[in-house]
Amino acid sequence: MTRHGKNCTAGAVYTYHEKRKDTAASGYGTQSVRLGKDAIKDFDCCCLSLQTCRDPVVTPDGYLYEKQAILEYILHQKTEIAKKMKAYEKQKQTQKSDSRLESKSEERGIAERFKTRENSIVSKPINPFTSGQAKESDSQSAAGTSASTSKADSSAPAAGTSSSQTRPRAPSGSALVSQTLL
Repeated sequence: MTRHGKNCTAGAVYTYHEKRKDTAASGYGTQSVRLGKDAIKDFDCCCLSLQTCRDPVVTPDGYLYEKQAILEYILHQKTEIAKKMKAYEKQKQTQKSDSRLESKSEERGIAERFKTRENSIVSKPINPFTSGQAKESDSQSAAGTSASTSKADSSAPAAGTSSSQTRPRAPSGSALVSQTLL
């Protein structure tokens, strides 16, 4: 660091040499350095191989290539692209097989959950031939017990009262007509 502070660069006393020394030390800004002969390629050298050209080809932009180097570069690129495509196809196949395995495992999980839910349901088997008779006998026995406990003086049979309680009566025709007129 020079004798002046870092932020004190606006004054006239900060000389050109000090400024140049500070920029070189900080690495900021452009620096002009003379390039050596080894940093510049020769006029007759190929841009790909950096060797002198035996069979030169010039592009419209003015770049010089050797025909053999261009062909080797194209072949090299083709082989690299083919390798990458094979790797891509292999990766695609593994992803497809992984997705198949995942979908199969999901289907198995769904089937297992369905089975466990179905097995957890407890129900009595229904026989269609005996279920109607069982209902009638149940209703008759229920009506008989209610009649015997209540000891009603009605002369109606117990089965008749239970059937009238389960089904509502349909209104007569005159009642329908009077309801529609109102």
